Amino acid sequence: MQRRDFIGCGSAMFALALMSPSASGAADAPRATPTAPVLRPVKIKNIAIGEGEPKVIVSTTATQSDAVKSFVRRQATRSDSDIIELRLDLLHNGQDAAAMAQLTRELYAMLPNKILLVTFRTQAEGGKQAIDDERYSALCQQLLTQGEMDLLDIEMYRPAARELVTLAHQRQVRVILSSHDFQQTPPQREIIARLRQQQAMGADILKMAAMPHDPGDVIGMMAATWEMRRHYAQQPLLTMSMGGMGAVTRLAGELTGSALTFGMAGDASAPGQLEASDLSSVLALLHRAAQEDAKPS
Repeated sequence: MQRRDFIGCGSAMFALALMSPSASGAADAPRATPTAPVLRPVKIKNIAIGEGEPKVIVSTTATQSDAVKSFVRRQATRSDSDIIELRLDLLHNGQDAAAMAQLTRELYAMLPNKILLVTFRTQAEGGKQAIDDERYSALCQQLLTQGEMDLLDIEMYRPAARELVTLAHQRQVRVILSSHDFQQTPPQREIIARLRQQQAMGADILKMAAMPHDPGDVIGMMAATWEMRRHYAQQPLLTMSMGGMGAVTRLAGELTGSALTFGMAGDASAPGQLEASDLSSVLALLHRAAQEDAKPS
């Protein structure tokens, strides 16, 4: 599919979302708050997450630390990404807390103008390695106390999630609280409920990713994102439908309210990612179009 056809398809899908009963205020839609929330952008290293076009995240996919460092060194000077995600679960020694803390310090020094996000995506939520709750908590604690980063991804359903959020904020690290469903797309009410729970738990960025089975699931994710942004979100959102079917959600964030999106540079870290260079160009194009609409007539 050509890029212009893909964008046109995405616009049509979102138009359908706006016409769907749950997006237009039917009885089963979340009740609106009396006043719209004030979203607080997250500002790190002169990058404002939640303002302007969505910021692009590129993830490491290497299995060895030396290859990760080479990748990050190359990405540090590129203009098509804003955030580098270190995927610890893809590394052979990703559960070695001391080694990973040292690696974060080295990578942080390479990225004076980009944000370093550190993630151990557990097998239970689509990652490469299984890890029990106690070891997951200990790994995150050591990363926060001995490592260096701007953002840490914490899975919201881990028992120690609240304590880790508190520790991260004490260490001046921002937190993405995340939830992933690789089997299905939950109902819109459930998506919004999870995002609101993340916000109540103190997250700086709220994340939900799910697997669609049909276009209706993609529309549902986009509509839930807009509903959350319009009525409840005080923190920036990061939402997506995974796989090729959901790729439109990676482009439409400025319209729906998702402030971040994942691209790839080389191998994809999750299904449905688009090349970061193409993604950045399309996001800029859509942002310019939105700015034209905002100009007084």
